[in-house]
Amino acid sequence: MDFRIIIVSIIIMILIGVLSKKIGLLKEEDVETLNNIVINIALPCLIFNTLYSADASLVPQLSILTVYMLITSLIVGILTYSLLYFLGWDKRKIWSVVIVVVLGNTGFLGYPITQGIFGNAGMVRAVFCDCSTSIVFVILSFILILIFDGEIKVALKKIVTFLPLWSIILGIIFALCNIPMPSVGSTVIGYLSGATIPLIMISLGLSLNLDGFKNHFKEVGLASFIKLVIYPLIGLGVLSLLNITGFNHTIGFIEAAMSSAMLGLVLSVSYKLDWELTSDCIFASTVLSLVTIPIFLMFIL
Repeated sequence: MDFRIIIVSIIIMILIGVLSKKIGLLKEEDVETLNNIVINIALPCLIFNTLYSADASLVPQLSILTVYMLITSLIVGILTYSLLYFLGWDKRKIWSVVIVVVLGNTGFLGYPITQGIFGNAGMVRAVFCDCSTSIVFVILSFILILIFDGEIKVALKKIVTFLPLWSIILGIIFALCNIPMPSVGSTVIGYLSGATIPLIMISLGLSLNLDGFKNHFKEVGLASFIKLVIYPLIGLGVLSLLNITGFNHTIGFIEAAMSSAMLGLVLSVSYKLDWELTSDCIFASTVLSLVTIPIFLMFIL
């Protein structure tokens, strides 16, 4: 499908969320409820369904996309930390931005775009890119515990109860072992999968707050530039380094161009960082990505 139709459709669904908040149909507090439904029910079903229905022989081959995203996040994270340390930012402020630039919205925004344009084949590859987000989330949790004396027990609980991670593991196991699914189970999972993308987009619309452009203007601008421009460009270099070509190259680059993930705010609040700065950066990068992503798509499609 034409990527312009997909982008316009996504924007319309986001605007439905914005309008719903404006007219009082939904409230900003409803974002938490919608996100809980997405993260704990709809998204795990979508991920599992995609992996389960994929060609099992592709699993070892596509794991390189997870490695690619991990390497890109590591490089960008180190460069960002070094730059902000050189600029004299304090430790909490530095990590408030580092988590923004290394955690990409490869699921909430990446899935609708890749599935809409490339169908299930694109979605499968997007899931493998998104695996890196779960891994980076786990790594960051332990790093922040070591630096800011958080509780290891709390971090472990968040990791163990992070259902999208389990849906990836189970989806791969079911696909590789060719475990049959009962008709009722596959039908229910299919219905719940279909609800994922609309709920994500409406939730995103409810979340948007343009104050993110005004508060912490310089910090937000720098973080957005690193996330939306530097990250995908470094991603291109890593794709070449790992000799990833063809369709995998296309999906890998698109996923690298995504905005910051809402998961970053979870870390920022949990470890008492500058969560308002993190929030502003996430919202700003989300809005700006609706401009930068179509630009990148025009060059690669």
